[in-house]
Amino acid sequence: MTAALQTNIRPVKVPATFRVVNKQSLAPFRVRCAVTSPGKKRYNITLLPGDGIGPEVVSIAKNVLQQAGSLEGVEFSFREMPIGGAALDLVGVPLPEETISAAKESDALLLGAIGGYKWDNNEKHLKPETGLLQIRAALKVFANLRPATVLPQLVDASTLKREVAEGVDLMVVRELTGGIYFGEPRGIKTNENGEEVGFNTEVYAAHEIDRIARVAFETARKRRGKLCSVDKANVLEASILWRKRVTALASEYPDVELSHMYVDNAAMQLVRDPKQFDTIVTNNIFGDILSDEASMITGSIGMLPSASLSDSGPGIFEPIHGSAPDIAGQDKANPLATILSAAMLLKYGLGEEKAAKRIEDAVLVALNNGFRTGDIYSAGTKLVGCKEMGEEVLKSVESQVPASV
Repeated sequence: MTAALQTNIRPVKVPATFRVVNKQSLAPFRVRCAVTSPGKKRYNITLLPGDGIGPEVVSIAKNVLQQAGSLEGVEFSFREMPIGGAALDLVGVPLPEETISAAKESDALLLGAIGGYKWDNNEKHLKPETGLLQIRAALKVFANLRPATVLPQLVDASTLKREVAEGVDLMVVRELTGGIYFGEPRGIKTNENGEEVGFNTEVYAAHEIDRIARVAFETARKRRGKLCSVDKANVLEASILWRKRVTALASEYPDVELSHMYVDNAAMQLVRDPKQFDTIVTNNIFGDILSDEASMITGSIGMLPSASLSDSGPGIFEPIHGSAPDIAGQDKANPLATILSAAMLLKYGLGEEKAAKRIEDAVLVALNNGFRTGDIYSAGTKLVGCKEMGEEVLKSVESQVPASV
């Protein structure tokens, strides 16, 4: 059984002690780390390859994670479990109980991708994506951190003009376990006129807003001190409460400049002037949309990792791209987002900063050396497949050559 240890994570300030003051307060993030022997640290990692390109990119990220760890005195025990469409085909449900048990017993989860055309016509409870929502709920990972940084090596891969994209470095903090994706009542029914009606509920309790807002304030405090809260308070009651609670918390963070923006304007501003943003905090559905929009500023959704964290217990680390069934099995996928997710796993999930830095530097070295998968390819660079890109990153991990952003 694993023991609770505090992590050393940058975006969230972790106090020296752990206690829950009340339901509304945010407990510091902790993860359960495997019992260690002298001179060696060991962690249990659950791999959830999933569907489409998921197995390809997770396999590569696993090798990179293992190598970076070994060079820093860290060992991993990996356990691969089914989720999504793969689980449906295997046992008939998108999230087997065995997967949940393995996840709760691990120190962190590395997830690939979920979904595909094959299961599009399934009933909702038998859709692959239901498994993703269920694992998030089971592990209570309410804080989703999605960085979007335009690397100098890839500035010309952005569809935006160089002067707009260059220097963009923002973080979307998305609430992950509340809102319209989980709210009740929900369903499809027939009204008095005999017409089918589909309905969902956007609902947030004060403590849910407060805890994600605190994560965002702490994140902004450790970045450039600017936080933009995105809502639709001119229309939605849930957003009115959201803005009220976020505004109330601002007095606890006088060093953070808080602003508010309606989601439609935020979507426009991300394209018009993305450099105005430092940290964005928003609800589940708005965060889902805006973080994907922000990803394209960087040149490719295949470049961006994410971390989903809870008050305690293991986090989920995954690329934000989908399963891309149209290129699955063709060695065309970009593994860098999953590799960088492995770096986030080390940094935010396990507190292994040095091993995380090895991976981050290795990705930059591979890019500096001109290697590109199809989604980020440009004239004058070398087009490679998923496996070769992984091999280049692995070489760079082993070479320990630092790279500057």
